[in-house]
Amino acid sequence: MSTLVSVIHIITCVLIVAVVLINSGKGAEISATFGGSSQTVFGSSGGANFFSRLTFGLAFIFMVTSLVLTVMSNHSRKSVFETTGLEGSAPITAPITAPVSTAPDKTPATK
Repeated sequence: MSTLVSVIHIITCVLIVAVVLINSGKGAEISATFGGSSQTVFGSSGGANFFSRLTFGLAFIFMVTSLVLTVMSNHSRKSVFETTGLEGSAPITAPITAPVSTAPDKTPATK
């Protein structure tokens, strides 16, 4: 079930991006993109009404699938740290040692 909702969610995300990129500003309608600005492609109101309704519908589907995926993933109620199997283990630390100097001794020799 979660796989189906995830697929619908991803398809909706891609469609929202495509519709927003196709959508033009208030002054330019989609019919001007195809060369005929005197005739409209989607009727007398132009493409603004169609694309605004399509964007609203896709946004609604996106929100519903987001909520459904959140509710479905919240059933486990386990922490990520509980599922790793490292509950009681202590962190591994290396022993701290002083650095060893390999430089020659520069103390003056006494006679």
